[in-house]
Amino acid sequence: MAVTILVTGFGPFPGAPFNPTGPLVARLARLRRPGLADVKIVAHVFPTSYSAVDRDLPELIAKHRPDALLMFGLAPRAKAIRIETRARSATSLLPDAGGAARASKIAPGGPTVVALPSPTMQLQSAARASRVPVARSHDAGRYLCNYLCWRATEVAASRGGPHVAAFIHVPPVRRKVRPRRGKPHLSADDLARAGVRLVMVIAAAAR
Repeated sequence: MAVTILVTGFGPFPGAPFNPTGPLVARLARLRRPGLADVKIVAHVFPTSYSAVDRDLPELIAKHRPDALLMFGLAPRAKAIRIETRARSATSLLPDAGGAARASKIAPGGPTVVALPSPTMQLQSAARASRVPVARSHDAGRYLCNYLCWRATEVAASRGGPHVAAFIHVPPVRRKVRPRRGKPHLSADDLARAGVRLVMVIAAAAR
């Protein structure tokens, strides 16, 4: 059975002029593996704004009808890849890249926490097998990554929506071959190596 996976990243945002998830998504869109012969990867990089998520996500779902979502975001202080397990109905007062902020609750009067329909254990094992540090996370923050997680659970629960939705926070990557003390230890190649295995897991879950 053919499978379509929507793979997303984010652009730069205040405090993070370089977001490695954009280049990562572009690399994953070019994947050619025997195990992915029946998989179509649709890549998209969201501008880091609430309005872009609200506009682009429904359009992408309607156009491509993906079976699964694999979303990436940058966690500037992280040291490991984080497999997110849930989203909270909460936003911070920090403005997005367009200068806009949101109310403190995403869904006033609704649930405070929702679980992502994600094969968490398999994703964690896949990242570990790619020799990168990985952890499971129950807190996606209060910024755009958490907001996208929340909106993804909504589309996953809708009729005909994707039945798998996973969010992966990645740490900053180093720009030079050898990391300096206090600088990121993971490279873009490390993220891509892990990303390939994560795509394989999502494809298997979506079949």
